[in-house]
Amino acid sequence: MANKAYKFRLYPTQEQKYFLAKTFGCVRFVYNKMLAERKEMYEQFKDDKETLKQQPFPTPAKYKDEFAWLKEVDSLALANAQLNLQKAYKNFFSGRAEFPKFKNRKARQSYTTNVVNGNIMLLDGYIKLPKLKLVKIKQHREIPSHHIIKSCTISRTKTGKYYVSILTKYEHKPAQKEVQAVVGLDFSMKGLFVESEEGKTANYPRFYRQALEKLAKEQRILSRRKKSSNRWHKQRLKVAKLHERIANQRKDFLHKESHKLTKQYDCVVIEDLNMKGMSQALNFGKSVADNAWGMFTTLLKYKLEEQGKKLIKIDKWFPSSKTCSCCGQVKESLFLSERTFHCDCGFVADRDWNASINIKREGLRRLA
Repeated sequence: MANKAYKFRLYPTQEQKYFLAKTFGCVRFVYNKMLAERKEMYEQFKDDKETLKQQPFPTPAKYKDEFAWLKEVDSLALANAQLNLQKAYKNFFSGRAEFPKFKNRKARQSYTTNVVNGNIMLLDGYIKLPKLKLVKIKQHREIPSHHIIKSCTISRTKTGKYYVSILTKYEHKPAQKEVQAVVGLDFSMKGLFVESEEGKTANYPRFYRQALEKLAKEQRILSRRKKSSNRWHKQRLKVAKLHERIANQRKDFLHKESHKLTKQYDCVVIEDLNMKGMSQALNFGKSVADNAWGMFTTLLKYKLEEQGKKLIKIDKWFPSSKTCSCCGQVKESLFLSERTFHCDCGFVADRDWNASINIKREGLRRLA
């Protein structure tokens, strides 16, 4: 069985918006209450981890007697808040994440509910949700009939738009395709990536950089407004819309590029890069974040796997930039400012193209 999510725009009524806001608040409240209790336990038993793991986990039900208004919202949304906190703790103890943090009103407004006895259904232009009844939905594509709905995540953006992400499960057994066309991709700060085939680049438009001047102007205006006034709220919405537009443009571009590569090649080889470390060490924070290489590799991976194709990640310490793709000689040092690769054998090529060829060869070696 495989999972696939479909995201659609919601158009709730004023009454439904009020209920959604109440649910977001209750989920946040319960999450913070449970986290506060676990934090006290952690401080008490942090020297004895075995005893700490045996302590019972708090549940949303224990707060409903004291806070009766928690009964008004979807109980499954509160139960999922507990599961999210348990997962956060598991990640902390395994060393994959930091200690869980408290949520505030500025955090992402969302909650998840599950399918129980047909409480979630898609009807003609509407979706039936627990406690909300029918909510208007813009369903821009059909969900296949063999997909079974598992859960829904309702979210609200900073600009006041509502979305529902419908998680489905279905039987999926992709036939593994014979690897014939292989491409190596080298990360490029300017164009997102360079292909090993003829040195083609993605020509990423760098949407954040394009909007930087306009964004700075709108943020300066916002800083001069009196906080929480009507004019401040209007200006905050302008800034939020700009950020949302940049994010949507970036996501659209990455989806199209990953789709193009998936159609053209049977195997894609990339480096397993630490983008956070790169942005901090080289002071390229804005450029690295604008490229969204992590999002691009995630999209590329699931699209290749859906078609029975492969994504190979090679070690980040592999000397792809220092190795000559013609003779195989490895340079002792190569400065970041050197954008053209020169080898003693006479080979001269663009630095990123040379690296992408080496990445492809390493991927082919691993395939063999």
